[in-house]
Amino acid sequence: MRLLCSISEKRKMKAAFKYSWLGAIVTRTMVFVGGLMGGPPGIAIGGAIRGLLGAWMTSGKFKPVPQTIMELLADKQERLFINAIAILRQLPWTNVEQLTMLVMGSETLQEQLVDMLKNYFSKELGSEVKQDK
Repeated sequence: MRLLCSISEKRKMKAAFKYSWLGAIVTRTMVFVGGLMGGPPGIAIGGAIRGLLGAWMTSGKFKPVPQTIMELLADKQERLFINAIAILRQLPWTNVEQLTMLVMGSETLQEQLVDMLKNYFSKELGSEVKQDK
């Protein structure tokens, strides 16, 4: 996990999580209020406002990937570990320091791990990952 954190920190990777539950609450509230205030046209207006508010509420909610990795539940960390080992198993290493040196010295391995992280965050956690580098 430390290796993945080091790579994602070096790449300044951040993940944006979609707060679907929050959007659902806003949707119901805005449509309900719109319906009470203006009938069918109010429902349409409430829905439009809901869309704008929902987009505004979830924009810019990026969190550093290393922090997210360390906060993952044990079963999710284990799945992430299995995915990383699938990439790293062919390397000749005997300890973590040696593995870290091998990976940090290889742009190709780093790219493979970054791609794996992006895929994992997208499919398993439902988030979008961005990076500065």
